[in-house]
Amino acid sequence: MAKGVYISKALAIATVVLTLSALGGIIVMVTLYQMEIARKPPRPRPSPVPTTPIPTGLPPTLRLPDNLIPESYEVNLQLYLYTKLPNATEQEYMFEGNSTVRFKCVKDTRTIILHALDLSIEQVTVTHARTRENIAVERYTLHNDSHFFEILLKKQLVGNGDYYELFTNFTGELLDDLTGLYTSQYTEKVNGEEEKRFLVASQLQATDARKVFPCFDEPAMKAEFKITIIHRRGTIALSNGRKDNSQFFGDEWIATTFAPTPNMSTYLLAFTVNEFDYKSEQHDGKEISIWARPEAVTAGHANYAKSITGKILSFYETKFNLKYPLNKLDQIALPDFSAGAMENWGLTMYRESALLYEEGVSSSSDKEWVAIVIAHELAHQWFGNLVTMNWWNNLWLSEGFATYISYLGVDDIEPTWNIRDMFVLKEIQPVMELDSLNASHPLSLKESEIETTFDILGLFDSITYSKGAAVLRMLSAYMGEEKFFEGLKSYLMKFQYKTADTADLWKCMKEFTHEEIESIMTAWVEQEGYPVLNINTTTGEIAQEQFLLKRAGDAGLEWQVPIIYMKSGSDLKKDVLKEKGPVRKPIYTVNDDGWLLVNINCSGYYRVNYDEQNWNRLIKQLESAHDAIPLINRGQLIDDAFNLARAKYINVTLALSTTKYLINETEYIPWESALKNLGYFILMFDRSEVYGPMQKYLRKQVDPLYKYFQEYTDNATVPTKLSDQYNQINAISVACSNGVTECTDMATKLFNEWKNGTNRIPPNLKSTIYCNAIAAGDEDDWDFAWKQYENATIATEQDVLRYALSCTKIIWLLNRYLEYTLDPNKIRKMDAVSTINYIARNVAGQALAWDFIRAQWSYISQLYGGGMTSVGSLIDDVTERFSTDFELQQLMQFRSEFDEDGLGPTTRALDQAIERTEANIKWVKENKQTVLNWFREQAQVH
Repeated sequence: MAKGVYISKALAIATVVLTLSALGGIIVMVTLYQMEIARKPPRPRPSPVPTTPIPTGLPPTLRLPDNLIPESYEVNLQLYLYTKLPNATEQEYMFEGNSTVRFKCVKDTRTIILHALDLSIEQVTVTHARTRENIAVERYTLHNDSHFFEILLKKQLVGNGDYYELFTNFTGELLDDLTGLYTSQYTEKVNGEEEKRFLVASQLQATDARKVFPCFDEPAMKAEFKITIIHRRGTIALSNGRKDNSQFFGDEWIATTFAPTPNMSTYLLAFTVNEFDYKSEQHDGKEISIWARPEAVTAGHANYAKSITGKILSFYETKFNLKYPLNKLDQIALPDFSAGAMENWGLTMYRESALLYEEGVSSSSDKEWVAIVIAHELAHQWFGNLVTMNWWNNLWLSEGFATYISYLGVDDIEPTWNIRDMFVLKEIQPVMELDSLNASHPLSLKESEIETTFDILGLFDSITYSKGAAVLRMLSAYMGEEKFFEGLKSYLMKFQYKTADTADLWKCMKEFTHEEIESIMTAWVEQEGYPVLNINTTTGEIAQEQFLLKRAGDAGLEWQVPIIYMKSGSDLKKDVLKEKGPVRKPIYTVNDDGWLLVNINCSGYYRVNYDEQNWNRLIKQLESAHDAIPLINRGQLIDDAFNLARAKYINVTLALSTTKYLINETEYIPWESALKNLGYFILMFDRSEVYGPMQKYLRKQVDPLYKYFQEYTDNATVPTKLSDQYNQINAISVACSNGVTECTDMATKLFNEWKNGTNRIPPNLKSTIYCNAIAAGDEDDWDFAWKQYENATIATEQDVLRYALSCTKIIWLLNRYLEYTLDPNKIRKMDAVSTINYIARNVAGQALAWDFIRAQWSYISQLYGGGMTSVGSLIDDVTERFSTDFELQQLMQFRSEFDEDGLGPTTRALDQAIERTEANIKWVKENKQTVLNWFREQAQVH
């Protein structure tokens, strides 16, 4: 309880009197104040001017705010890795560095937002570039979930265009995950002994520059970069710019400084430290160098790449009327690289199999691949590097162009290959199948639809590459190649060292034609899918609609379709279909026994369906004198017919009938088109009773082709034409895989000779002969091939053997091989996905592969999903045989077990797999008996 307080009676009375007196005084003062206010009212205080709040905190989306514009970076990196590991020394998997980025402030801000990921940032300093005033930092935070690096300042930066400098000190870990800065290892023979070697390389596309140093990691945030790499003595450092100087310090270190880069995007930066060797030559006063493992360079594996690089550059420089802008070009073959290659400006990086070629060991397709990939990466030096897309939603402006232009570059240096004809087989036909799914996507999406890293990686697919290239090829055919390239010259000149979007391209194209290119082309890039033209040659009626394997009503899409057509015995003619509904055009009618053929040389990105009478006349022409129909269109007719049958436009037996004439065909394009489409029938039916009669039919059809090439096969000689070399492989593959005893005996005999010390298998035939011999062989054959894989010194030979090992029919061997993909010492990380895909294509291995990836998904997605876009192909390939309700349920369950973050860039691929499986189930139920009857009937025809 609290104590009480006591006062006297007199003191209390005095207190009351004083209080009343004070209260009266206050009342008088208030009255006088009110009277004065009434006589002289005060002026009102001015209202405060409203101000825009200075932004703080993270942006509302995953895009950088537009208040800061980078101008230049100085980046210093010290790499502690040993390329040779000294005895009793532990490897140092770390790097540290500092970066100074100079940027312009264009809007008031108290917060600097840029990107960083998985870095330890130890110092942050902000300075006014002109006055050198230090801007105090209140705090800084790295948000790994959003990849934002947030710096809160104690005072605001005024958006008056002044420049500031941000200095950061950081450390990071070197992993072997093939993203950001990563490590790789290989072996080198020293005095007959294998020794381990280590290297550092980089892969920053699309969003991994932020793993190396804090930066504004968006393609439109172009800047100049000055790089210094501190590395151990005895090693070589390379980056985008030419080496300016090297400074030795201490007993161990060299600091190599590189010339500043042009204005460019962060994703194009590149770094490597290694002990490689190189071959070089001069091109227009600039040094072109091919770097690789010393053994590979000494063996001459870099010679072909060196011989063609300058020629392709010269072709592009003439075509674009712009010189290659840098003063050097390094191309490097890396033992481990996630992509096929990467176009880093001035330092392009490749898988070994995409840059190295060994005469007499590598095949013609290996040589073609090297040429195509080099031409693709060199095309990027203009499309992507010089002119960059504003944002990833227009990635096709980079990859579509590089894909299309690469065919022109290779055609110029290797004109006997007729590589332009191959475009239809390699790009158009495969992507049309994907683009006929409801789960496809447009070439150009809205910026708001592409935000996360997974969104971006999901765009690195065949729609972006192959459809982008096909649409450009169509536009070139429509405009004429000369006008097309005039438009490209204007585009490159106007936007060099800047960024552009799709509308910018159309405006430049319009300058050289009188037509509204944008109105023609917009639908081709902003809508998913493509049209099918339905033509009635009796009435001349023609109509378009979207082609979908699984039709679900009219989506209302419409294209302006450029048409090149011919009639039997007539010249080529042109037309453009603009209307969506049916229209009558007498030009599409035929009389008597004539036929109509539309989309000559597949210049347009669409399919064509005719009335049954015209189809039958075309098939009759193929069977009587197929040369009357252009070569590419013989392949197109087969491909269109099979896909139209799958979508139920025509009867499946009509599609199968387009293959009957192949008994008299020796050209590669029609055979390859047929085998690809019959491959779908094999996938659907190789576990059913349809497969036996189908094999009989294929044996009958391929017999003349096998005999056509038999002299070459028996004598181990090579046909002159590249397409004939490829068709010889087809003849052997089809014959052996469908039980032609003569073929299987030949493959086994040649393989056994190799086991006994004599390998006389021509390089072109190694893949199919190794595969078929291992398929017919035993454990000893598999183990022998595995040893050869381990000892192979060139990546192309390793790739052939890696595929062949997947061909065994022995289940436990396939299971063991799947386990090998989890061990980087056995199967390199970059090859794991394709190895699983190979096993899945084997009917004996498909279910094993599906069980394997489901069981190992967390590990696989963690190990390979971050930066390897090929993980999407894992879902695609492993599930391509799915055609039962049970398999669909397994897919749906797999989809439900993971949220989109767990599936990452494979989300879209899984949706496509589900849609395709649903279509397969329906197709098999509807067509199985009809197909079985047709093959049985054909097997009885002599």
